[in-house]
Amino acid sequence: MAAARRARAGDPRSGFRRAAAEQSSAVPDGLIRAARKSGQLNLAGRGLGEVPQHVWRINLDTPKEAQQNLSFGAADRWWEQTDLTKLILASNQLQCLSEDVQLLPALTVLDVHDNQLTSLPSALGHLENLQKLDVSHNQLKSIPEELLQLSHLKSLLLQHNQLSHLPDGFGQLVGLEELDLSNNHLTDIPTSFASLIYLVRLNLACNQLKNLPADISAMKSLRQLDCTKNYLETVPSELATMASLEQLYLRKNKLRSLPELPSCKLLKELHAGENQIEILNAENLKHLNSLSVLELRDNKIKSVPDEITLLQKLERLDLANNDISRLPYTLGNLSQLKFLALEGNPLRTIRRDLLQKGTQELLKYLRSRIQDDITSPNEEPPVTAMTLPSESRINMHAITTLKLLEYSEKQVAVIPDDVFNAVRNNPVTSVNFSKNQLTAIPPRIVELKDSVCDVNFGFNKISSVSLELCTLHKLTHLDIRNNVLTSLPEEMEALSRLRVINLSYNRFKIFPSVLYHILTLETILLSNNQVGSVDPLQLKKMEQLGTLDLQNNDLLQVPPELGNCETLRTLLLEGNPFRTPRAAILAKGTAAVLEYLRSRIPT
Repeated sequence: MAAARRARAGDPRSGFRRAAAEQSSAVPDGLIRAARKSGQLNLAGRGLGEVPQHVWRINLDTPKEAQQNLSFGAADRWWEQTDLTKLILASNQLQCLSEDVQLLPALTVLDVHDNQLTSLPSALGHLENLQKLDVSHNQLKSIPEELLQLSHLKSLLLQHNQLSHLPDGFGQLVGLEELDLSNNHLTDIPTSFASLIYLVRLNLACNQLKNLPADISAMKSLRQLDCTKNYLETVPSELATMASLEQLYLRKNKLRSLPELPSCKLLKELHAGENQIEILNAENLKHLNSLSVLELRDNKIKSVPDEITLLQKLERLDLANNDISRLPYTLGNLSQLKFLALEGNPLRTIRRDLLQKGTQELLKYLRSRIQDDITSPNEEPPVTAMTLPSESRINMHAITTLKLLEYSEKQVAVIPDDVFNAVRNNPVTSVNFSKNQLTAIPPRIVELKDSVCDVNFGFNKISSVSLELCTLHKLTHLDIRNNVLTSLPEEMEALSRLRVINLSYNRFKIFPSVLYHILTLETILLSNNQVGSVDPLQLKKMEQLGTLDLQNNDLLQVPPELGNCETLRTLLLEGNPFRTPRAAILAKGTAAVLEYLRSRIPT
């Protein structure tokens, strides 16, 4: 009767009980039972406003099944339960975490990203086994000092919060290997960072830093440092001693010069676009022997020193939107260069139409100008009585000097034998048979198998790849865009040096399975086909893959596991019929897309 009266009168406790019951119902008993066996509990995306009490007490309370039923089999031995080691509470509506988190002392992973947390409980300091803590995408304004007691913590993700300062003792987290503080309001970094000697990845992007402490150079294990979009005017000279550094991001700052990095022998990527750099000195470049990416777009650079050719491993060079009026012709000798961006410069020595033909054509032009400086400019070898009839229309200068066999834009259905005969004993490294009417790959291509590295069959009518092409064992670049291919032969797996393949504008309905087995591939361009799916587990094995272009295909869904392909620097998915990720996420770039996909992986 009393209960009935309270219900009629509106018991103030009834709403609380109802809310608690709703939160409990959002965590089914079956999930709890499974978590007791596996030690892992995933409650992501369940609309939780708070964590039900029985989750915190999962290893303390006697399970319901023990109270209800004593006739159980081996599978229901509740007393053999495993301590909870992994708890995922991501993408809910949590505004706070209970101090009861300390009731889970065995936790090694706690993921609370994408909630509405404004603070963290001091009890986190009791989770002495914690190795990964993800509290990114919340509204945190500070970090409790107790957090610094987590001596086993290896990964701490704090990006996209409202942090304006860090505790001075931050360096106590000596076990940290990964620290992400991007997209906060930090104005300085504690000097105690010097103690983080095992840190491998440090992300400080999108803060309000005006300088970096010199002590940062003590991080002897640091491989990746991201300081994009801050207010840095200089970089401490001590940074030059960081011998393990492989990737350095300084984009969107206020730098007037590049740092000199004489000891950074392992540096592979240097990104310094959108600064105020005016001068590129030889000293900036001459020690960077391992550099494969140099990104300097949107600066005020006026000239490029000849020493750029010392960067023999350079694959991407972005100099777009600077004040460069001329280039050193020796730039053409960068044999590994695959991407060269020069648009938006007042170049006087290079025609605009040449810039639009792409990197390889531009490099060939630059190399030819080196030769012209040595011999008389712009002269073809003279036609003599010893010249074969065909050689008068075949560019022999290109064959002998540039090692290029070119027979493009002739609209022929078959490459004449005279073209191959003209090669003689010259070791040709590049072949360009693009923009013809070829329906098949010329069988005589096999004659070039011991030298050719770069082959272009783009803009033809080729319907299948022949086995002769699969014998080109030195091939690194293959362009077969704008043909009518529907499949690739498994024999292409023999192309064990292939790094770049362009299959855009063909008729593939299935991602060519042989590509998964060419583990040297760094770039796959497959846009404007009809591909319906990809296998993320196979792609993850491709550890060299940095660029995957799947724009304008028929992908109905993007598998979340694609987010685990962390080597991808460029993933292009626009123009497909899938609903998620939404266009707004795609627009944020590859890193944001991969992070979004990882957050949707079921566990």
